[in-house]
Amino acid sequence: MNTLAKYVNLALLIAFPIAWFAPLMRAGLLPLFGLSEISVISGLQSLWDSDVALALLVTFFALFAPYVKTLGLALMHFGLLSARVKPALSLLGKLAMADIFLIAVYITIAKGIGVGRIETAWGLYLFTGCILIQLLLGLLSLKLQKSATDLPQD
Repeated sequence: MNTLAKYVNLALLIAFPIAWFAPLMRAGLLPLFGLSEISVISGLQSLWDSDVALALLVTFFALFAPYVKTLGLALMHFGLLSARVKPALSLLGKLAMADIFLIAVYITIAKGIGVGRIETAWGLYLFTGCILIQLLLGLLSLKLQKSATDLPQD
């Protein structure tokens, strides 16, 4: 199982950038007009033009936190990083999950207003899946690490 976790984690290094460019949702002002696709990257581009502080925050939550955690787990899996950084990696994973909640809140608010139309797209599921898999891998890595340290030493 440890080997599988290593390779699933490495696959996330490819899946995350795909999820960042994949459409999270389609939004339009009125039901009669076409819908524009919004991705993490296109949303960040819009934020940089209007609110730099929020753009920095979302960049940290959506790009930096999950990718650094994935890299850190990969380095730990291959014995290139001390297990002492595990709490920091766990925190990064939790911060990355905050981005999914923010997206869900934005969709809920926009649908509640009823002015436009919003449809979720496949990228939202891919991005959410990447974050959830990463959280599970982090928990699995911690469990495997604990069981390895609990073994009697000869």
